[in-house]
Amino acid sequence: MAKGFQTLPGFRDFYPEECATRNHVFDTWRDLAHRYGFVEYEAPLLEPTDLYTRKSGDEIVKQLFCFTDKGEREVSMRPELTPSLARMAAARQRDFKKPLKWFSIGQFFRYEKQQKGRGREFYQFNCDILGETSPAADAELIALAIDLMRTLGFTEADFRIRLSDRSAWTDFAREAGVPEERVTEFLQIIDKLEREPAEKTAAKLEPLGVSLAAVHGLIAHGEAAGGSIGAIRADLAARGMADFVQVDLGIVRGLAYYTGPVFEVFDIGKGMRAVAGGGRYDSLVRLIGDVDMPACGFAMGDMVITDLIRETPAAKARLDEALRRSRALDVYVVIAAEDRRAEALGVVQALRGAGLRVGYPLVEAKVGRQFQAAEEQGAARAVIVGAEFPTLSIKDLAQREEKASQMETLLADLGVAG
Repeated sequence: MAKGFQTLPGFRDFYPEECATRNHVFDTWRDLAHRYGFVEYEAPLLEPTDLYTRKSGDEIVKQLFCFTDKGEREVSMRPELTPSLARMAAARQRDFKKPLKWFSIGQFFRYEKQQKGRGREFYQFNCDILGETSPAADAELIALAIDLMRTLGFTEADFRIRLSDRSAWTDFAREAGVPEERVTEFLQIIDKLEREPAEKTAAKLEPLGVSLAAVHGLIAHGEAAGGSIGAIRADLAARGMADFVQVDLGIVRGLAYYTGPVFEVFDIGKGMRAVAGGGRYDSLVRLIGDVDMPACGFAMGDMVITDLIRETPAAKARLDEALRRSRALDVYVVIAAEDRRAEALGVVQALRGAGLRVGYPLVEAKVGRQFQAAEEQGAARAVIVGAEFPTLSIKDLAQREEKASQMETLLADLGVAG
């Protein structure tokens, strides 16, 4: 017997239930972005490899799905969106009023080790503000991230924003005598501080002339950080969001293009996983497109947030209700007399034309079975087409109440504008 085909490692099938769950997350992302005044854009799935190798750092370059195409171009499936955004913004920056507030929901690819919450193919929400240097832009993004989590059903007990400033570390490295060309290496060591044993971190820092004690000393005094961090915290406090934020200089983000404040959304009690993250990248648009345009942004992937929703009772309840609504029919048309199927199909299409979600039996079936199908598909009401067409019956399936109607008044009797 021939072996069946399987999905490639790290890639996913989305059966209806998984697809509905994904759409619940997408709908929340899109709704919140619109509420905050962001507009949607999209970029290609395939880009020149050089777009990523120029400034994203070694971490991302090692994970590229890259190949030579039939035109002998070196190309890569996008592992992130920020370089594409920088390219697009530089190309047409004169066509848009600043600041640009753009968001995107798209698919990305990274060849990395598979684990819970991480695959080689994933979807991601990207939200960015370009053309604004004020910490108010950074605070706006963090506020959006907080509202995303709350709208998905999480509370202050479930997550925290860990806020840092990468410039604090570049200043530290400069004062410690770390060579300029090795500052990126130093930042990558700090980025892995929580994930690696102290002995390993100390061994990596030693050739740079930096002690682990000095690193921990800076982190311990993070609450005293001023400048952008202070302004961001004051902005969020004015919104009533201060309790969601803690200063943690242990957060530096792994990508090389970050230049200032950075933050990550961490869950509390589920292993302290990063659910989302981002920061300021004031130099990237200039490096990619030779246009001076400050920017900041953040991203949230679908895999970790979906896992966290399923593990958190309040968020799971909100998801379950969204799934129930997404599956439920408004009306099921019961064909009680098969010789009236043609008229019943007219009823079906009239109801669908009015914007209702409508089901009906594709083939002849007993009336009892049809009512069972209506309940299984979550229909609130049934419209019964019997022998006396165009006389119809409307049945409330929850209350078990039934009333007569006519084709001419059906929409009004259902409470639907014609």
